[in-house]
Formats: sequence, C-alpha cells, structure tokens
Amino acid sequence: MALVPCQVLRVAILLSYCSILCNYKAIEMPSHQTYGGSWKFLTFIDLVIQAVFFGICVLTDLSSLLTRGSGNQEQERQLKKLISLRDWMLAVLAFPVGVFVVAVFWIIYAYDREMIYPKLLDNFIPGWLNHGMHTTVLPFILIEMRTSHHAYPSRSSGLAAICTFSVGYILWVCWVHHVTGMWVYPFLEHIGPGARIFFFGSTTILMNFLYLLGEVLNSYIWDTQRKPPSWQDT
Repeated sequence: MALVPCQVLRVAILLSYCSILCNYKAIEMPSHQTYGGSWKFLTFIDLVIQAVFFGICVLTDLSSLLTRGSGNQEQERQLKKLISLRDWMLAVLAFPVGVFVVAVFWIIYAYDREMIYPKLLDNFIPGWLNHGMHTTVLPFILIEMRTSHHAYPSRSSGLAAICTFSVGYILWVCWVHHVTGMWVYPFLEHIGPGARIFFFGSTTILMNFLYLLGEVLNSYIWDTQRKPPSWQDT
C-alpha cells in the first residue's frame, strides 16, 4: 500500500483514539474519582497505548516524507530509531494488550456481563464508546499490521517485556485492592484467593501467547526474506 493512503489511515485512527479518550475522560463516573482513577483499568491503559502507538506511526510517516530523497544520513539514522520504536511497541504492547482487552472483555461479557461491565455502566457509557474501547481496537491493530511490515525484537526480550508489563499491572491491581479494599473488576470479588492466583497466572500466560501469535501473524503476512529492511518500509 502506498505511503500517503497509509498515512491518512493512521491519522484517522489516531484521531479516533483521541476522541474516544476525551469522551471517556469526560464521563463523570464514581470509579474515576476513587484511588487510581482511570489508570486502574486495563481498558484505559490500552487506549493510551494504542493512541501513543499510532501517534508514533504518524510521526514516523511524517519523518519519512520529510527525509525521503534528502540524502541526510543523520536524519535517516534518526528515522531508523523511530521505526524501531514503532515496531517494538506494536510487538510488545499494542498487539498483545489490545487483543487481550478485546478477547477477555467480550468472553466474560458473554458469560455474565455483570462480572466485567455491569448494566449500571450503560447509564454513563454510550454503546458506541463501549465498542470504541473494546471492539475497534482489534481491527485497527490488524489493519496496521497488514499495511506495514514490523520487525519483531528477539523472542526472549519480547517475552520478558510483556511479562514485565503483565506482572506490573497485576501488582498494581493488587495494590489498589490493598489500599481501597475493593477489586478493580467485580468478578474478582466473587472468587477465592486460589482462583485469583490461577486467573492472574493464566492472564500472564495468555499475554505471552498473544505476543507469539503476533510474531507468527506478522511473519505470515510478510515474507521477510523478500521484504526490504523495515526502515525502508513505512
């Protein structure tokens, strides 16, 4: 796909995330006023990750347009660093966290929505915003993966990074419970300590699986042996 259409698409996705974040933050929900605010919810953290990622994509496209044909080696070196950051963020955060949020939310929602998204929230969050937070993330990230080849980091460093993120968020959820006495997600109130440990362990394993899935999907979509280096493919 040509550079300009990809650039326009990424700008549109970035603007959509900015709109979703602004509308979400404008909602006066009681949970936003408690300890940790919106940052205790993985959905909000994921929205920030996606917005930052697509912001980097747009910045990469602009830098590529400005440096193309200039012959400035320093500018090309900086562009390579920017693209490396873009690729790393997609591999380690944007894809696995985004797919995790969509998959886990709708699986639990289908089983019993009160466990993850009580009907009370319908009074605060309109349906389009709910889908913006929990549905469109998946097609957006798949579109990005399809439009540009992304160089994945070494498997060991990638898995170490996603494990660090997963464990860090679990510890954050536990800390919020320690401070407030309330679990971030309602279903955690209804299961025992052993079940919670199993759930947290399972989510960490799932995050690792989704990282590997992204790596395999990226390799399937793009024949890396026939593609130019990633810094040339923006």
